[in-house]
Amino acid sequence: MIKKYEKFSLKNYNSFGIDVKARQLITFSSEEDIPHLINNLSEKENILVLGGGSNILFTNDYNGTIIKNEIKGINEKQINENEILLSIGAGEVWDDVVDYAVKRNYFGIENLSLIPGSVGAAPIQNIGAYGVELKDVIHSLDGFSIDNGEKRIFTLDECKFSYRDSIFKNELKEKIIITKVNLRLITKGKLNTNYLSLKNYLIENNLTAPTLSQIREAVINIRTSKLPDPKKLGNAGSFFKNPKVTKKEFDELIQKYPNLSYFIPEDGLYKISAGWLIEKCGLKGIRKGNVGTHLNQALVIVNYGGSTGEEILKFAKNIQTKVFNEFGILLEPEVNIINNNQQEYL
Repeated sequence: MIKKYEKFSLKNYNSFGIDVKARQLITFSSEEDIPHLINNLSEKENILVLGGGSNILFTNDYNGTIIKNEIKGINEKQINENEILLSIGAGEVWDDVVDYAVKRNYFGIENLSLIPGSVGAAPIQNIGAYGVELKDVIHSLDGFSIDNGEKRIFTLDECKFSYRDSIFKNELKEKIIITKVNLRLITKGKLNTNYLSLKNYLIENNLTAPTLSQIREAVINIRTSKLPDPKKLGNAGSFFKNPKVTKKEFDELIQKYPNLSYFIPEDGLYKISAGWLIEKCGLKGIRKGNVGTHLNQALVIVNYGGSTGEEILKFAKNIQTKVFNEFGILLEPEVNIINNNQQEYL
């Protein structure tokens, strides 16, 4: 079923709680709706496909059409004795799917517990946490071209996943409506407990042989202890990506900052903690007007109430400038910034 709304408030459709309006909001609940939806779009150049709104910052009203996917449903298919294929409607809440999998003892996404947002938005961002990324478990996804309405199935390789990135954030940005995500999960798997904060939590709680549900509980407890609830304090989680540097750049940084927080190198690059960089600049827990960095996590920018998207953007740019002046590292936003109907790259 297709529903249309004019001059629609997006305050409850973005986790920052920014009170902006869309010229038009269209919701749909099945793949059968898509041909009719696409044929009746009047401004294809000003279209935004919105998921859960947990990774987006609107700086002003959106003068165009926002498409909201509300396709639900989870279907299972046995691949072999040790693998299950979950086919999930893009409108499902991501954490509900994690809960579904854990309760059935399906391994693979338990470390991604409590990540906000919809299933359809998860591959766009290649969500990740505690040593696991979506690309580790995704089999394929179904989508429709906004240009011609044709259905297409994207394989893992075709999604071009990388750190918090995919083809859907680049050459296919706002060109595909994702309708279904297919995950390959394991029925007899091995838990991933290598991430330091998760490993420490398990040690502190004497969980030497944790179960799948205990890993989910651990991740939820760690996240809630560090990250504010968007329902109580507007935020979009980590605002910036953890930057990558070369071995030469890393050696120079570690010599100057021996307590530098970093992650195991991948592809020859070292991943530096953006939160550590921000905190080292004295920006953790600061506040300017109704915007600030969270007291427990410098990487999270929060809306204390009544802030505009422009104020949050200005605050973020100030953080970016100070970190660059101190470390020579330019932080890239993880949040999708929509400024004057276009994505803005800080």
